[in-house]
Amino acid sequence: MDSSILTAEETLRYARHTSMPDFGTDGQLSLKRASVLVIGAGGLGSPVLMYLAAAGVGHIGIADGDRVDLSNLQRQIIHSTDAIGQPKVESAAKAILGLNPNPRLTLHHRFLTPDNITDTIAGYDFVVDATDSFDCKFMINDACVASGKPYSHGGIWHYQGQLMTWTPGHACYRCLFDSAPAIEKTSGPLGVIPGIIGTLQAAEAIKFLTGKGELLTDTLLTFDALSMTFTRIHVPVSGSHPHIG
Repeated sequence: MDSSILTAEETLRYARHTSMPDFGTDGQLSLKRASVLVIGAGGLGSPVLMYLAAAGVGHIGIADGDRVDLSNLQRQIIHSTDAIGQPKVESAAKAILGLNPNPRLTLHHRFLTPDNITDTIAGYDFVVDATDSFDCKFMINDACVASGKPYSHGGIWHYQGQLMTWTPGHACYRCLFDSAPAIEKTSGPLGVIPGIIGTLQAAEAIKFLTGKGELLTDTLLTFDALSMTFTRIHVPVSGSHPHIG
């Protein structure tokens, strides 16, 4: 794949991007040359993966050790009923390539651990945390911060969701939480919530890769579907994390 030019097919496919004066061909080529690892191919990962693929990100990694279950389909829209029992990474890859055959996909069909996460994230420009486990979120944060790897955090619960973006020198997930909140993760969420938050995470990734706009650094953006409100919360860098410089 020649990342220095857009093919005739890509020129037509991404015409709505390249027609924007502040995006243009240069912005699209930035996406084509970029790589993003999405950790979690579930509720949050579904819209993240589909929108990154639709946008033209050239290399997309999918990390998930789970298989598709019937109970997933209320919110994990990248998967289908026919995919029940299949590895989520394979089901997600099929949906992505059905939408856009251009991205190069790397499937990591395993659960990430402290032993393998650093090597896994190393080859990517940006990481998206689309997991549903607080332990995983702390692990992803710590690995990205230690490696200087920019990433997007996303979280959902019932009718609410939240996201923030970390880049070196800014507040991280541990500046927000010292320990895991006592939340029953098997309850909820409303099926559309991960779609809203995951789409915003995809937007953050695209903005980072193209250098457009302002990222959600030092800022937690929360969403409440019942009141249909967004709230921005400033997150200061914690002095207890000397690895943030």
